[in-house]
Formats: sequence, C-alpha cells, structure tokens
Amino acid sequence: MKDSRYAFKNAALYTVFITLILLAPLYVYTVYIKNIHEIQNELFLKQHSALIISAMEEYDANRESYFEFPRFKQVQSGLYNLNFKPIFTLINTPMEHFSTGYHIDDTNFAYMIIALPPHRYFNADYLVLGNQLSYAPVYQKVATILLSIVILVFFLSLFFLNRFALPFKMVNKKLDDFIKDSMHEINTPLSIINVNIDLFNMKNPQNKYLQRIKAATKTLSNIYNDMDYLIKNQQIVFAYQEIDASAFVRERILYFDEVAAMKGIAISSDVEDGISLHFNTTQLQRILDNNISNAIKYSHEQSRIEVTFRHIDGQCCLIFKDYGFGIEDTNRIFERYYREETGKGGFGIGLDIVKSIMDETGITLDVKSTPKAGSTFTYTFPPSLCHR
Repeated sequence: MKDSRYAFKNAALYTVFITLILLAPLYVYTVYIKNIHEIQNELFLKQHSALIISAMEEYDANRESYFEFPRFKQVQSGLYNLNFKPIFTLINTPMEHFSTGYHIDDTNFAYMIIALPPHRYFNADYLVLGNQLSYAPVYQKVATILLSIVILVFFLSLFFLNRFALPFKMVNKKLDDFIKDSMHEINTPLSIINVNIDLFNMKNPQNKYLQRIKAATKTLSNIYNDMDYLIKNQQIVFAYQEIDASAFVRERILYFDEVAAMKGIAISSDVEDGISLHFNTTQLQRILDNNISNAIKYSHEQSRIEVTFRHIDGQCCLIFKDYGFGIEDTNRIFERYYREETGKGGFGIGLDIVKSIMDETGITLDVKSTPKAGSTFTYTFPPSLCHR
C-alpha cells in the first residue's frame, strides 16, 4: 500500500474512533441544548403573553366598540373559561394538558396556560399561548460541531501521521532504491551465468556438477523474478494478450525439470492442447513458477509432482498436486513473509504475489492439504479469460 493511502486509511480509522468516543458526550450536550431551547421558547411565549395581557389592560369598553385580539406570526393564542371551553381562540391544535404552566406534547407542540383574574378579561379564566417547537436549530448546531470535530481530527491525524511517518518514508525510499539497484546489478551477472551454463552444457551435457549449478541458477532466477514483479507491480499496468496457455504451461514445467531432478522428483503433466488465455504472460509465469517451485521445495526426495491444465465445465483449471509435507494452516500461506517450514528457505513472497494476481484477475483457488501427505492447489480461471 502506498504511504499516502496508508496515512489516509489510518487517519480515517482514528477519526471514526474519536467520533465514537464523542458520541456519549455529544448526546448529553444535545439533551442540554434541547433543554435550553425549550426554556428559551417558554420565555418567548411568556413575552407574548405579557403583550396580550397588556393589550387587554389597555382596552376600555366604554370608549371602544370592540377589542382586536393581538395576533402573532409565530404564536397561536386564545382565551378559555374555567372548563377550558374557548371564549376566543386562534389555536387549532388539541391540547393534552389543562393545568397551568408550560407543556410540550408528543407532536412537539409547546403551549403555556396562564391563569387570569376571575371575570377580569372578557370573563376568561385562562390565557393559552402555543407554537410548534422545532429542534432543527439544535440538531443543526450539534451536526455542525460534530462535522467540525471530524474534519479537524481527520486533518490533524493526517498531518501528524505524515510527519511521524516521514523518517520511515525516507528509510523505505533508500531501501527501495537499494533493492532496485541491487536487482539491476544481479540481473547482468545472472544472465551471463545462464548463458555460459547453456554454452558449457552443449559440450558437457552429462556433467552432474553443471546440472546442479544450472538448477541453482534457475532457483535464483525465480527469486529474482518475484522481487522484480513486486517492484514493478506498483509502477506499471500489466497488459493482457492472447496466450497459447497450453504451450506456455509445458514450457514452464520443462524449465523446472532440472530443478526437480536435483531432488529426484519427477514432474508429470496432463496438459490439454489448444487452450488459450486472455492474460498477461508475466503474471501467468508467476503463478506457474511459484506453485511449481513450492511443490518442489516442500516435496520429499524421490517423489513426484503432478501438473494438470484442462478445460473443465466451461472453465480452465490449473492444478498442482504434490505428495510432500502438506500444510498445517492453509489460511496463512498467502500472507507475505509467512513460511510454515522455515528450514526450507525462501522469503515467503511467492504465494503473496499469486494472491495479488488472483484478486486482480478474478481467479479462484481451492486448496486441499493433508499434513505429511501432500497438497493440491486448484486454480480456476473465469470463462471470460479462457477459451479453446
């Protein structure tokens, strides 16, 4: 994973963690703000009740023919008798409580009932004021605070993670540069060794020491190819093309014949003719080479390996079967640097590479293994990639 993606992912996780921690205090804060909002609304209704009472106090029945009851845009009001029958009302919402004081019903309709002096104001006993209480400003305020905290925590986390990771990035860059330079330096002498082995093999084909050297260089070449793939995988896009997969599989089996022969292992093959894959040759080679190499590495001496490549039920199946040590934990074999048999050498990156190719191309895998009896790896290519 790239450094920027790593920092982004961890900053996001840290932000989610902080947000979850803040949910409880935010809930308490929301309840507190809602209470304040209700108190403010109660004061708002009291202010309007004072205006109505003041208007009724100023009304003089001897001089004025009628009383114009005050009307407000945000407040409904009315006068009621002792039995809460309306004398005059602008309130359309039914009230649940008929006791003096401030009330809020289930529909968030807030209303205040104020007792009036008996028979003083149009024979009314109660003045009632109400409005629809909205908590939208409260929720908007809380959401703004939460969003501000999330954004602040995320960018602070991203900033400090990047600053904290900077020394490691520099070390990783130097390490990557060193590996790339080393790979380049290894490639040239390795190619020279292979060419000279082939030339010398033409003159001394039965030389057992030469065969051992050749097998060792092929093992080294496989490790080199894995490392080269890991480096290039993050930098280039592997192009797909039509491959004569049957011929390609046979070629890679033949390539490992000498490596297998050093342990007295025979590789038998059952490869169907005429199978083509719409695939990348480098990626297909990594699948073949790593599976054959592992089968050789984890097989007993003087045993055998079976490689099958056939068109089965409309799909291409590539099967590797060995009769070696078997696998105790098949769930961990695709972890990078994981090696179940540490004494067998290798870096534990081969099957990690295979897993990345599977994820990219949609290949499925079925692993069956019995400890001390052997393993079978069955790769199934999607029908869209395979045809005859």
